[in-house]
This record gives sequence, structure tokens and C-alpha cells, in this order.
Amino acid sequence: MQQLISERLYFNDSYLKQFKARVLEMLDVAGKPAVVLDRSCFYPTSGGQPFDTGRLNNARVLDVQVRAEDGVVLHILDQELWEQEVNGQISWSRRFDHMQQHTGQHILSQAFIQVAEAQTVGFHLSDDNCTIDVDRQDLTPAQISQTEQLANDVVWRNEPVRAYVVTREQAQKLRLRKIPAVDGNRLRLIEIGKFDLTACGGTHVANTGEVGLIKIIRVERRRDALRVTFRCGQRALNDYREKNTVVNALTSELTVGYWDLETSVVKLRDEAKNQGRLARKLQSQVVEMEMERLIQAAKPYKGVYILDKVFVDMNPGDLRKMAATLVKEGKYLLLFGLAGDKSQLLFARSPEVAGEMNQLIKPALQVLGSASGGGNAELAQGGGPAATVEQVEQALKRARQLAQAQIR
Repeated sequence: MQQLISERLYFNDSYLKQFKARVLEMLDVAGKPAVVLDRSCFYPTSGGQPFDTGRLNNARVLDVQVRAEDGVVLHILDQELWEQEVNGQISWSRRFDHMQQHTGQHILSQAFIQVAEAQTVGFHLSDDNCTIDVDRQDLTPAQISQTEQLANDVVWRNEPVRAYVVTREQAQKLRLRKIPAVDGNRLRLIEIGKFDLTACGGTHVANTGEVGLIKIIRVERRRDALRVTFRCGQRALNDYREKNTVVNALTSELTVGYWDLETSVVKLRDEAKNQGRLARKLQSQVVEMEMERLIQAAKPYKGVYILDKVFVDMNPGDLRKMAATLVKEGKYLLLFGLAGDKSQLLFARSPEVAGEMNQLIKPALQVLGSASGGGNAELAQGGGPAATVEQVEQALKRARQLAQAQIR
């Protein structure tokens, strides 16, 4: 079988947007039509960089992959191609974005080496984020800042970016960061002025000035590495716009300058914590008072105190705490309900009281038009739709009738 050869046009010209090609093979990939061309400027997913999108004649290119067995480029399409000759056009905005991010990554990786002797051990470029993993977790904020500054200095010097091919023997004599383990004797290199020289098959800008800006967004520890999230060019500008919009909205809402924003937010957070502690304390007192009222108003039925009550503003968690406390205090059978946007029933009994709470909950919930509940002999609960106090009272009335029948 004759080996197919596809010329990758982007190797020589990352700025090529349109091309003509001949179809060498038509096939199916995961249920989608696909083609192999004799030449293409569509970049396939590889080396941490995503694929290009665009069109081949009237067909949209959905994905571009490298076929493992022979290394040819597969163009996965939204419809079949019937022509043998095609006109290809890549999405330039996506391509240039990838060029900015990838060249920015090379610059940033070399900057980490020069500032902190931190080697890049991983690179990933997605539609939203661009990350590198470096092999040191002990980098200080000052080193991160120095690295970012050096990277942007290189951008603003507008250094030339050149792609060329050498033999593996020639590469051994050059100042490469790393010689990759790839098939063949030829390596494609990306040279950024006198700043960096790296083996790479990706698409890059012609001058570092086109990267625009390199901004480190976040740094976090990952296993044995430090993950650095960054954005370049248009992505960095978009990030600044979004954050500036948020900052302006907050400063306007809080009527402070942006330099006072952090202090104001911390103050609000602390005040909210204090208010929360006070609210929890007051709520605890309310629960205590409510329990006292229930106990005082309770009347025995065959030696058992049945406490039934509909609450409106009670937190479900406080209701459960109240029930857990009361069943330890004496011979109580509790029939509690919550009215409002979401109704809730909670039935519980002391261990020495007869009765099956799980047999009470479902008939009571049916009064509310719900069957979502369950439990065991001592505790059962369930929720229902929105209900008024009167509706929940009817549900508790039904439960009380059944409970009295269980008490001997």
C-alpha cells in the first residue's frame, strides 16, 4: 500500500489562511466524514495546542487530528466532500489566538528558567485557559512577578520569531532547552531572537510584539509541579476588561476608590461573620423558648405528650435539633411541620414511646400532595410543595389521628 504524504503548510507559514489541495482519501471517523489532503494549513491537535477550524469548500472543519499509524492529517467534517479539488480556509481569529498563546508560552517558559531555574514540564492550551507546569513549587511571589516582567520585556523588544529545520546531529550542538524524543532525524525549531530556542511543531507569530501582553492569572500547586495559568494578547485584554468591569461595579456600589476596595470587602466580610454569629445565637435562643412553650402547653394522651406545631420561619436544621433534644427529655411524640414555599414534615418519638413514625409520614404527606419522604420507627421526615399553615395543620391532624391509634 502506497504511503500517503501530506504537506503541512503551516510549518513554513503560520500566516497562510487559504490554500488549494487535492483529496487523497475519504473516510469515516467516529461517524463523521473525514478527508486526507495532499497539503493543508490546518493545524491538528498536538503538542498541547488545539486544532484549527475553518472550511473545505462548503464543509465545516469540526476537528483536525493526526492519524497514529501513518502521521497524516485527518480533517473531520460536518458533511461529505464530493469534489477531488478543494479550497481550504482556516478561521484566522482562532489561529492567531493560538499563535499568541503558544509564542507567549515559549517566552514565559524561558523567563522562568532565567529567573528561577524552573523548567516547564507540561503545557496545555484550551479555548479558555493556557497553562504551564513548572518543576518547582517553592517559587515566591517576587519570582513570579520578575518572571512575568521579563517575559513582557521580551514581548516589547519585538524580537524576531523564526522557524527552521535542523538534523538531530545539528540540534545536539545548539542551546536547546530540550531535545524531544520524536521519530525521524529532523527537528523543527522555534527561535525567539537570542532569548529562546526550542523544538516545536506549533504555529507562532513572526515577532514577539504580536503577542501583545503576557499576564499570569493564577499559580497553584499540582502534585510535584506548580501550575501557572496565563493569558496572552487578546485573551489578556479580555481578562482585563472583564475584571475592570467587576472592579468598577464594586467601587460604585461601595462608593470607594479601587485602592480601598480590598479593605472595604474584608470589612464587609467580617461584619457579615459577626452578624451571622449573632443571628445564630439569637436563633438558638428562639429555639430554646419555643421548646419551653411547647412543653408547657403539652397535655398527656395515655401518658404520652404529643407535641404538634406548624412553623413558618424555622430553619429545617433547627427543627431537627429541637426534635433531637425533646425526644431525650421525656415521653414525647413530635409532629412538626413547616409551611411556606416548600413544606416539610418531621415526626419523631422518644425511645420509650410506642409508634411507627414511618407509618405516619406518608399519609400526612399525601394530604400535602407529596409522597417524598421516609424514615424509621423513631424518626421520619419528608418534603412537599408550597403549603399554607392551614394545609400543614391538616396534614398534622391526620398524623395525630394515626399516632393516637398506635399509642396503647
